[in-house]
Amino acid sequence: MSNRVVQGRMVTPEKLAELVEGESVLEAESITDADRDCPECGGDVISVGYMPSVTEFVTGYKCQDCDWSDDDRE
Repeated sequence: MSNRVVQGRMVTPEKLAELVEGESVLEAESITDADRDCPECGGDVISVGYMPSVTEFVTGYKCQDCDWSDDDRE
C-alpha cells in the first residue's frame, strides 16, 4: 500500500479515506494521483477507493495541501 504526504503528514490509504469520509472505513485501496488540481488552492489532488460500509464503494478525493476533499457520491 502506498503512503502519501497530505498537509505535511504521512497518511496510509485507510487514514486518507477516513479524512475524506469523516469516520472509520472498512477497507481502502491504494492511493493514486487524481490528475486534477484542487478547486480551492490549486494544489495536487490524490484519490483513494474505499468501502464505508459492506454495501457501498466510494472514490474519495483529497488535496495534499489544504482541507478540501470530495467523493464521487451523487
